[in-house]
Amino acid sequence: MKNKFKKNKIMFSKTYNIILKKPKWIITKFPTNNNKIKSIKKILKKNNLHSVCQEALCPNIYECFSKKTLTFMILGNICTRKCTFCAVLKGRPNKIDYYEPKKIAKIVKLINLKHVVITSVNRDDLKDGGSKHFLKCIKEIKKKKLNTTIEILVPDFRKCMNYAIKKISTCPPDIFNHNIESVPRLYKYVRKGANYKHSLNLLKNFKNENPNTITKSGLMIGLGEKYREILKVITDLKKNNVNMLTIGQYLQPSKYHFPVKKYFTIKEFKNLEKEAVEIGFKNVFCGPLVRSSYHSNLQIKQLKTKKYKD
Repeated sequence: MKNKFKKNKIMFSKTYNIILKKPKWIITKFPTNNNKIKSIKKILKKNNLHSVCQEALCPNIYECFSKKTLTFMILGNICTRKCTFCAVLKGRPNKIDYYEPKKIAKIVKLINLKHVVITSVNRDDLKDGGSKHFLKCIKEIKKKKLNTTIEILVPDFRKCMNYAIKKISTCPPDIFNHNIESVPRLYKYVRKGANYKHSLNLLKNFKNENPNTITKSGLMIGLGEKYREILKVITDLKKNNVNMLTIGQYLQPSKYHFPVKKYFTIKEFKNLEKEAVEIGFKNVFCGPLVRSSYHSNLQIKQLKTKKYKD
């Protein structure tokens, strides 16, 4: 994967040489039969589509692809931000593929996805932040009249939050997800260009506009945050009416990315899950390899019949 980062036109200037050894509980299993994995990769390539599973070097890609679950990444595979934790390429984005929503809906039907997650790169170059494209994807999938629940994992819509909320609210998804990612103190190091309060407001305002839509957020830990800072973020998310929470271990994609400061133990993840439930979350998913959309199909099954008006 080194070449991927070296070829990136906008690369982080700093190289991190101190890399902690991964503990034994950070284990990814390779499936014995990879035919399904090859099939999904082939379909994506044929349709010139991207998945965050591939672009962000997700450790669960083999498990998810083998179970025919994936997270589509729309609006290209080049991000306009330079977050130091993320493996997605940075630079000048490509032109929008306006046929992308139709192609995604077609594949959702082809693979027979019962739950689909759609995310995107940051597109600060677009006046609407890509919100209209998200809306088109939702509408095209709903046109197929499939028994498929839709989750969108959106960027922060930094320059157009109110517009984006109004637009997506005309045809809302089943789950509206936006990752808070880290604690406020570390934003300037790992989430450059983002604002903690803005992200909280995005989640709160969308919920106010769509009280029956489930809201969700994710947090990655191991970047140097203190335990009390994590609890403060969890509390802030609950105060802003977020229903679902995921917490996972940060894994350094390459020596060019922000280093792992700590590997949390399974016991520590269980304690965080307990804390989040006590704070009042409806659904919490914590673990070393947990990612925002990991097993999201199982999470929605637990919540499918519930309506939230916190």
